[in-house]
Amino acid sequence: MTHLTGQRPPLVPDARVQGGRPAALATAFVRGAVAAGLGLGAFTVLVIGAWVASPYPDSGPGGALHTAAGIWLLAHGADLVRLDTATGVPAPLGVSPLLLTALPLWLAHRAARDTADADDARAGSPPVAGAAAVASGYLLVAAAVVAYSETGAFPADLLSAGCWIPLGVLAATGAGAWTAHGRPLPGREQSATALRAGGLALLMLLGGGAVLAGLSLLWHVGDAQASLDGLAGEWSGRASVAFLVLALLPNAVVWGTAYALGPGFSLGTGALVTPLGFGDAPAPPDFPLLAALPGHGPGGWPHAATAAVPALAALALGRRVGRAARSWTGQETALSALAGAWVCGAAVALLAAAAGGPLGSGRLTVFGPVWWQAGAAAVLWAMGVGLPTALAVRAWGRRGLRKAAERATAPEPVVPPAGPASARTFRSLTVALSGLLRPSVPAPAAGGPEPAAGEASWAPGADSSPPVGAGTAGALAELDALDALDPLGDDPGDESYGFLPAAWEPPAGPPAEPPVTPSDPV
Repeated sequence: MTHLTGQRPPLVPDARVQGGRPAALATAFVRGAVAAGLGLGAFTVLVIGAWVASPYPDSGPGGALHTAAGIWLLAHGADLVRLDTATGVPAPLGVSPLLLTALPLWLAHRAARDTADADDARAGSPPVAGAAAVASGYLLVAAAVVAYSETGAFPADLLSAGCWIPLGVLAATGAGAWTAHGRPLPGREQSATALRAGGLALLMLLGGGAVLAGLSLLWHVGDAQASLDGLAGEWSGRASVAFLVLALLPNAVVWGTAYALGPGFSLGTGALVTPLGFGDAPAPPDFPLLAALPGHGPGGWPHAATAAVPALAALALGRRVGRAARSWTGQETALSALAGAWVCGAAVALLAAAAGGPLGSGRLTVFGPVWWQAGAAAVLWAMGVGLPTALAVRAWGRRGLRKAAERATAPEPVVPPAGPASARTFRSLTVALSGLLRPSVPAPAAGGPEPAAGEASWAPGADSSPPVGAGTAGALAELDALDALDPLGDDPGDESYGFLPAAWEPPAGPPAEPPVTPSDPV
């Protein structure tokens, strides 16, 4: 029946689907828990491998497992508390390696995306409920890990763990459900354009920050190598430090972005690194990435040139909005540019908050960019440069549309077709001009030779017309020469001299016999 009608039969709930929604939600819950377990297992394998390779392990397997749990929580944004300090005062540790953050969030994202597939949709589970079930399973495992970390050397700070872990997991699962449904954007064109423009500006800012961080690290590569050698002497320790540097490279990209925006980043109380300069402050901790910091003192023109990064990002935002706003009003264009600026600023503030945090007590309690300063600077750059750019691009685009409309309504010029008629006209004018420019034949002088018998004498100005045939042969010879040199050519069917005026045509009828001259007597 299906192959005859070409239509799919209606879905009939089977025994598996009839239980329906509770079974789908339970499956999504398990998927979330499995995603959390996979991430935790990957971190555990890395830490256990480093512990086994270390020649001087500080603790047994239990300490390694607690360290793995603490690093997994730190990757989710939770702050850890170090208890075994030299002063006996607990020191917070809140700088999350963003490269490590990518793995658990991607696992949560993939679990929510798979839950929103067609099989679960047939079971009657709405996408929001499925994403919430995945997040619930993930957060249940996270709560168990937080409880387990309380018995180790790096317990998690409950306030930060209760804030950042649910926020990151909900964002990842929501993005997974959104991806599974084709990444839909708001139905209003202005809102979708603002989101795209803000995302483009964010990508350009991060790309510029990556370039700045990479160039600075290459410039100070000798200092970074010396710091790496001083932190660890054996190969296992150097490998661990190198892995930590790699995990913190995305943080350095965000720090470079904040530096280019203007507010810079902090290295503790009283130490602020901005393009205007790096004032005298206590020495930062010995770490290879921190060896790429600029020198103390006021900044020069290379530091001021970093302002090109946010300027280019704001120009890209304004161009994106202006190209889409050719048919909008000026108010809609301005609102879209402002919305894109706020989208970019909010994303920069969120990344700055995730890339920074405390590294200890005292002057190290503020380490990294200040989130609200970086976000406000991104909004100001996007508004100050992106908004005028959007309006200018819109005006230029509307000018082009008006010119195109004028060209479409203008009458087309009439071009005479080229053909045999044009060639005949050209040759007619040529022959006429050659006849006018030919010098007239002078009259015979008195006493000159008389015309031969049978020849009619004619002089210019006489009443009689020139005899037929006088000069015709010469004109025809010139015409033949012009025909031989004429590059235009005629159709094969045209007559050779059909274009001549009537005065130049030979008389109709048989040609006249040449006059007979009496011969001399023998």
